[in-house]
Amino acid sequence: MNFEFNDEQKMLRQTTRQFVDREIMPYIRQWDEQGAFDPNIWKRLAELGLMGVCIPEKYGGSGMDYNSLAIVCEELERGDTAFRTAVSVHTGLNSLTLLQWGSEEQKQKYLVPQAKGEKIGAYGLTEPGAGSDVASMQTTAVKDGDYYVLNGQKTWISLCDQADHFLVFAYTDKSKKHKGISAFIVERTMPGFSSKAIKGKHGIRSGNTGEIFFDDLHVPEENLLGEEGEGFKIAMSALDNGRFTVAAGACGLIEACLEASIHYCHERQTFGKEIGQHQLVQQMIAKMEAGLQMSRLLVYRAGELKNQGKRNTRETSLAKWQACDFANKAADDAVQIHGAYGYSSEYPVERYLRNSKAPVIYEGTREIHTVMQAEYVLGYRQDQPLNKMLPAWPFENDEILQRK
Repeated sequence: MNFEFNDEQKMLRQTTRQFVDREIMPYIRQWDEQGAFDPNIWKRLAELGLMGVCIPEKYGGSGMDYNSLAIVCEELERGDTAFRTAVSVHTGLNSLTLLQWGSEEQKQKYLVPQAKGEKIGAYGLTEPGAGSDVASMQTTAVKDGDYYVLNGQKTWISLCDQADHFLVFAYTDKSKKHKGISAFIVERTMPGFSSKAIKGKHGIRSGNTGEIFFDDLHVPEENLLGEEGEGFKIAMSALDNGRFTVAAGACGLIEACLEASIHYCHERQTFGKEIGQHQLVQQMIAKMEAGLQMSRLLVYRAGELKNQGKRNTRETSLAKWQACDFANKAADDAVQIHGAYGYSSEYPVERYLRNSKAPVIYEGTREIHTVMQAEYVLGYRQDQPLNKMLPAWPFENDEILQRK
């Protein structure tokens, strides 16, 4: 086992961290209060190659490994969860799913501009009555000549008002339940598409989240991703990638909590000494550090399985569950360390606590992941081979290009 990052990964971490310190940290309190961020952030992320960091170069990406995506997500969430969420959805849920399941024509049309950051991708699975219970979705896609006609809605969709392309899941045959769900690539400009932001969120306030609607939306049959009836498998494989990025981001949030708490421990004094010298404060700091180190090991193990082209549903589920729980606890302790000041937006830890709750819920609640892990251990759950997998890294064609 090699726990060292290579020089390219170290440089990536440094570059992303500098970007966060320069482009996000000075403005995030204002953005969080306003419920929006500077849209030029997208352009700057693209210029750094961070929108397609682990997409092969032949498809417009940077061609780095999957753990490089984890590094980017960790560093972005250190700035704010909204920016990690944007990359999670764009790269993890959408672009990697196109890389895994898309036809060559679909990759050229949609993946290439997304990897370059010229277009933004999003993901539409959740509905008002269908979250963990995916089979309860109501959105339908009826074949009509060379088109599928979509009707329905999705909710809690990140980048709902900002994305250009959406991966959308709908029933093509409801009688088949899970096996009757299909996946489609939907463009914002298609007639019948509309979106609406959700206001009053508890956290991740600078991120755009809301609903998308389909009213007799005609999707060309060439925008069917995979085969009819493969939608559930595609959705779950996409969640493997999304959960991986969420877990990586949680590491960044723990680190942010640690940084803020350490600074305050040296700054604040009670009973004639720094509060960092009080043992119960030290206990909270120690738990943050333990959570960070354990979470990173789980995340980068899952990433290495991705690099090898292996199924990692079990490992990614465990990483997502534990890292998000550790982050939520770290944020709670960070507020406690700051005392009354932790309850004020004067310090960032109250934002960390608000932001830390959503990842415990989305992309599989902690309860879903608890059940999954128990079923793996008890032998009730076993992952079946997929007919399409993410390509192993190094990417074959990129290696050929490099040798030339």
